[in-house]
Amino acid sequence: MTVGGKKVAIVMGSVSDEVVMKKASDVLKEFGVEYEIDVLSAHRMPNKTREFAKSVDDKGIEVIIAGAGKAAHLPGVIASYTTVPVIGVPIKTSELGGMDSLLSIVQMPSGVPVACVSIDGAKNAAYLAIQILALKHDDLASKLKKHKIKMER
Repeated sequence: MTVGGKKVAIVMGSVSDEVVMKKASDVLKEFGVEYEIDVLSAHRMPNKTREFAKSVDDKGIEVIIAGAGKAAHLPGVIASYTTVPVIGVPIKTSELGGMDSLLSIVQMPSGVPVACVSIDGAKNAAYLAIQILALKHDDLASKLKKHKIKMER
């Protein structure tokens, strides 16, 4: 689905994260935003992750939503290779309930920012991506305003 060529990448650290991250793709579909989905791992696939992050400009990706659990380095590693905004989604874990993921994502060093939503907050990550895109794309800004009015009602 494409609206004016806007594109978001949704990446996750494991196939098991798909249940959470699907909520992001559902919201993007609702707004007509093109997206791609991939499974990457900062630890198990460091070369593929680096190649992905370095290729986002060539692919026309404007925002990246990266979900990860446990050590949750995926959003930060991607952010270290690109200037495209990265939104981290901490995935709930059985050991620490997602607090480990949350802290891994929000505690980024200066100069390598990663926006972060709530644990399992993929839906809000998509809304934030749309808000970022809406700064540049008036059609999305209009859809977002209508959505906010609909929520109020």
